[in-house]
Amino acid sequence: MKIQNIAIYKYSIPMVPFTIATGTMHYAQNILIKIFTDEGIIGWGECSAFPMIVGETQTSCYALAKDFAYIWKNKNPLDIKKRLQELHNHVAGNYTIKSAFDMALYDIASQYQQLPLYAYLGGKNKTIESDLTIGIDTPEAMANNAVSFTQKGVRCIKVKLGKNKEEDIQRIKQIRKAVGYLPTIRIDANQGWEPADAKFILNKLAEYKIEFCEQPMAKYNDDLLPELCQQSTIPIMADESVFTSKDASRIIRTKSCHSINIKFSKSGGILEGLAIHDLASLYHIPCMMGGMLESRLALTAMVHFAVSQPNIHYFDLDTCLLGHLEDPVINGVNYSNGMLLTATEEPGLGATVDENFLKTLENTTI
Repeated sequence: MKIQNIAIYKYSIPMVPFTIATGTMHYAQNILIKIFTDEGIIGWGECSAFPMIVGETQTSCYALAKDFAYIWKNKNPLDIKKRLQELHNHVAGNYTIKSAFDMALYDIASQYQQLPLYAYLGGKNKTIESDLTIGIDTPEAMANNAVSFTQKGVRCIKVKLGKNKEEDIQRIKQIRKAVGYLPTIRIDANQGWEPADAKFILNKLAEYKIEFCEQPMAKYNDDLLPELCQQSTIPIMADESVFTSKDASRIIRTKSCHSINIKFSKSGGILEGLAIHDLASLYHIPCMMGGMLESRLALTAMVHFAVSQPNIHYFDLDTCLLGHLEDPVINGVNYSNGMLLTATEEPGLGATVDENFLKTLENTTI
């Protein structure tokens, strides 16, 4: 099998502004690619650039995607490791755009084997339950959002924090006052707290029954995580501190987390995500499957990965519900009964994007 050509789209999705500690996103800065093969199989891939976290933008991803397409033209898409190594040889980092190409290869490979992606990855299908995220706002507004979530059947809420230590404590206090202690609450500071404040905030929040805290401090303070893990009464999950399996090895070796968040936009896709998963599993470190602001296309890939890997214990797969104002995806996974998700059974991802929507986007074909 050979790659004939690759179509690249600036896959912008309008959305309600979404705020975290490091900034506000006003639209989903996504890239979509379609890899056409000489055997008629088309692979779909998507990534979602989050500049303030990964250092990539939609514009930078679009430019590099053209380079990648030229590198892969007329080559075998089934040799996944070799194809991805070619991208690493071309440019360091830039894992977000690499993840879209990785995803498309796995879509092709699993279609070629006539298997749904989860089965191609060696797993079995099951139903999983995602959290739903509240972006940073006033304590009152966030509490009102939490009430709205629970009224819709949401049983696990992820709360974005990291702006101001006193306000962050009030945010959680108000949310618990509004919804009680039945819903699970996990928090994410997105590197927002200063080291001197992190221990104080976490121990203050412990009375509110917090499942875990993602990335309390900036990743350049990773050397302080071992001490925080010992002193905090709330378990610590590494997110921005772990992009690749080499990061995971360092964080695990230094006992700098209790769990790890895997995101394709950080790892470069499924191949490296598997490496992180397997390493964490070896050391009994549970993982979460997370995302940025992807559409249901990439969400479908994430669900296939999550159900197939036994060490994925937490699910932060609410990307399409974080204010997306359009859903151009055909087939793929859908939410049911609140936040329940099950992988599709068609070969490959089992999802595509409406061609009429694609015609409205800036695009190029290599």
